[in-house]
Amino acid sequence: MTNRLRLTVGVVLACAAAGVLLVALRAQGGGATAMNTLAERYVRLVLAMGVHDASYVDAYYGPPAWKAETDAAKMPLAAIDAAAAALARDIAAAAPPASADELIRLRQQYLARQLEALRARVAMLSGTKLRFDEESKALYDAVAPVHTPAEFEGVLAQLAARLPGEGTLLQRYDAFRSRFVIPREKLDATFKAAIDGCRSRTLPHVTLPPGESFTVEYVTNKSWSGYNWYQGNYRSLIQVNTDLPIYVDRAIDLACHEGYPGHHVYNVLLEKHLVRDRGWQEYSVYPLFSPQSLIAEGTANFGIEVAFPQAERLAFERQAVFPAAGIDPSGADAYYEVLALVDRLSYAGNEAARRYLNGDIDAKAAADWLEQYGLYSRPRAEQRVRFIDDYRSYVINYNLGKDMVARYVAAQGGTDADPRRRWTVFEQLLSSPRLPSGLAVK
Repeated sequence: MTNRLRLTVGVVLACAAAGVLLVALRAQGGGATAMNTLAERYVRLVLAMGVHDASYVDAYYGPPAWKAETDAAKMPLAAIDAAAAALARDIAAAAPPASADELIRLRQQYLARQLEALRARVAMLSGTKLRFDEESKALYDAVAPVHTPAEFEGVLAQLAARLPGEGTLLQRYDAFRSRFVIPREKLDATFKAAIDGCRSRTLPHVTLPPGESFTVEYVTNKSWSGYNWYQGNYRSLIQVNTDLPIYVDRAIDLACHEGYPGHHVYNVLLEKHLVRDRGWQEYSVYPLFSPQSLIAEGTANFGIEVAFPQAERLAFERQAVFPAAGIDPSGADAYYEVLALVDRLSYAGNEAARRYLNGDIDAKAAADWLEQYGLYSRPRAEQRVRFIDDYRSYVINYNLGKDMVARYVAAQGGTDADPRRRWTVFEQLLSSPRLPSGLAVK
């Protein structure tokens, strides 16, 4: 037998053995050891992307050696894409049978789809231009509905009737809201009151590990209003941007969204249930431009309503938040009636981003659109355009993500009529590897 023949036979036998092993692993529910190996390759590729894109790795608390090694390697984008393509094939081959536990199946689907988003981001960094909807589908596994100016104009007409007087509607709205700005010297006390309320409403329904906590910092010169930087070990750093006036409703919004039961709780539960309990290291890294972000932002926004149904929120605002801010609580009802109408303009932000990123309008026109149809003040509109410059189609994750999560939770029986069930479904979603496409309600 020649050396070449021996080599050929050896390769054939090795491939056959690998096929037998793969079948055996699939029979065991996807093969935990094999999937853990694939997960490590995925984590290293995400970290390699962080070398090229400073915003890509939002959080990492896995083995420090993995990051040190990928930072030192400085893997080129083309090599990342080639390695991701090979990994995608291996993940597809490792698909568990339909009879496997749902979490096992969701894990494999999650890794496959996250990897697709990584390759899309590689393509973008390499010069590929995607239209707004193409980009959001590639990165976030979802496409936001299109809304026409006429749809927003109907809401604006209702607001005009609700806020009569001289000047433009935006001027009247800004004047109305000016009474509800939190004084800078009362920001910390107001946020502490809001955080206490959000935490006290979350803990009876969600079991968190001992020692979880977060700290709050006040920062400036950011394109966002708040950010949760998850540190691992059940701890977060939450930053609140004070560039622009902060209105009293934002205290509860940010405390819930960034903290309880939002980003902080989401990351803590993933670390506890998936990383520590199951050893799924892929959750020790969070790639920002990925389907995971729609789940993260959607649950964080919907979590505000889970923790504070409207009537209960108003009662808590009057009792704790307005007094902490030094604002007369007698205007709370009227304030939230107006905000409920303004909330129906939220998709105007998506339309501004869609038109801007598709090249149909420039930055100034995008800010004009946000003023006209979203009732953004000029400084806030310009800040939002900077956010779109930085994060592009990420904007869909807030409103579309919230709507998708809300429909999914309701379809599972988590409605206003059954708040206990709603908390249960919500917590299960926070602790699972479910993808945005897995939220579809039939």
